[in-house]
Amino acid sequence: MATSHFQQFLDDATCPAPDTDSPLGPDCLYGLYTSWCLLHGMTPKSGARFRAGMRLCRVNIRSGKLRMKGRAAADYILTSYPYSG
Repeated sequence: MATSHFQQFLDDATCPAPDTDSPLGPDCLYGLYTSWCLLHGMTPKSGARFRAGMRLCRVNIRSGKLRMKGRAAADYILTSYPYSG
């Protein structure tokens, strides 16, 4: 079976964090996803399609106990950091 677009995102840009007290929330997870898509030259799916894809991958976006990793994490952090210059 082929790996889904959303599973590939999860494999590339997230890792389990079972002991964390502050997992990625829904907005951060979607922001990380959009960064991942842009780095791979893809158009991000809508929020509704993203949530459906996460459900198919068995990820609870509200308490998924995930953390960011990789290039998408760096891109997301840098682009979401407020600029005060």
